[in-house]
Amino acid sequence: MRSGVWVFTAALAVITGGVRIAAQAPPTLRLSLEDSLTKSVEASHRLAEARAREMAAQAGVAVREAAERPTITASAGYTRTNHVLEFGIPGPGGIPTVIYPDVPNNYQSRLELRWPIYTGGRTDALERASRAEAEAAGADVLAAQADLRLEVARAYWALVTARASLGVLEEGVARSQAHVRDVNQRYMAGLIPPNELSSATAQEARSRMLAIEARTQRDVSMADLARLVGVAPDQPIEPTAELGSAPTTLASQPIAASPLLETARAARQERRALQQRVVAAEAQRDAAAAGRLPMVQVLGGVDYSRPNPKIFPRIDRFQDSWDAGIGVSWSLWDGGRTDAEVAQAAAASQAAVQRLAEFDSQLGVEVRQRALEVESAVAAVAAATSGVTAAADARRVVEERYRAGVIAEIEVLDSEYALLQAQLDLTRAQAAVRLAEARLARALGR
Repeated sequence: MRSGVWVFTAALAVITGGVRIAAQAPPTLRLSLEDSLTKSVEASHRLAEARAREMAAQAGVAVREAAERPTITASAGYTRTNHVLEFGIPGPGGIPTVIYPDVPNNYQSRLELRWPIYTGGRTDALERASRAEAEAAGADVLAAQADLRLEVARAYWALVTARASLGVLEEGVARSQAHVRDVNQRYMAGLIPPNELSSATAQEARSRMLAIEARTQRDVSMADLARLVGVAPDQPIEPTAELGSAPTTLASQPIAASPLLETARAARQERRALQQRVVAAEAQRDAAAAGRLPMVQVLGGVDYSRPNPKIFPRIDRFQDSWDAGIGVSWSLWDGGRTDAEVAQAAAASQAAVQRLAEFDSQLGVEVRQRALEVESAVAAVAAATSGVTAAADARRVVEERYRAGVIAEIEVLDSEYALLQAQLDLTRAQAAVRLAEARLARALGR
């Protein structure tokens, strides 16, 4: 009796724990594609990194702009010196005048101004380079957003495809189980041999195995999308879109690659970033070449020291003085350093130009390839739809002939497998259309 009580208590605890776990499970999150894209922008660390780099580049522009403005520096110091013999000369009335007193405690303070008024164009060139790099960093942010949109679209439609495939396979399992029950009844009635029952059972087991694999693929796709939208990996997600909905404008009309190429050239942010980096490299070359020219700057300052070395004779008290002037510096020979810097910057500029040319050559191929993928995917959907219709009709006829006892059970299994495969092919073709649309949109910079 006690053992029965313990068993009942344990069962009740397991049931209660299961109810508690089920109650704590997060609610299903329903997401459209646009919702997923919005959430991913807020959750993307890669996009946040690109934005931080853009902010750094903009700060670099401020640094270069500040180089053209005057700088004011304040300095102060204290120096202890050894004692010296005072030096003096006789003054009026026989009173000696000290010329160089013994002042071991020396205090210095200075407020100094420096203003470069001519740098040979170096400062302007560096500022242009910084602005171009900031523009390139901004384009990198937009390119990262486009990459993120493609990644989210791929993950979203992968989840939709996995759910649709799972639905098809679960229907196949249900049909296989119904067929097994029918075959079992025929076997029990002695109408068919045992091998037909075994074949039907094997087909049902294979359908269940495919459904298990599809369920795993759905969960993996769900976790991938959850990562992109910034929710927990075990968060249940239900996409609201369907694969069978109407295609977008890109897939619903004939695609001409030549006009799309011009659109892509104007809209691709990667190309704009490369163009700006070409400008930055050329400006860096100009800045390096400016090292051959002189630099002119305005100098000035105010001293308040004790004693003030600019005032004679030295007196052990705080005194102020000022100075102003213009300084010119010109590197007449630097061992070839400037020439090497110019050559280095020119090579970097040429590399940027070639990288832009390579991107243009690849862009045409990419746009053409993505357009062909969309056309092919749309045509594949039409073909797969016809295949599903034909397979369903064939299965219906085979089922009727089997029930009439005209054909063997193996033909029913073949028709069932053909219908299942046709439905999966249609699901994959519809998913290919969505993915091809997303890739074409990415190639066009949309």
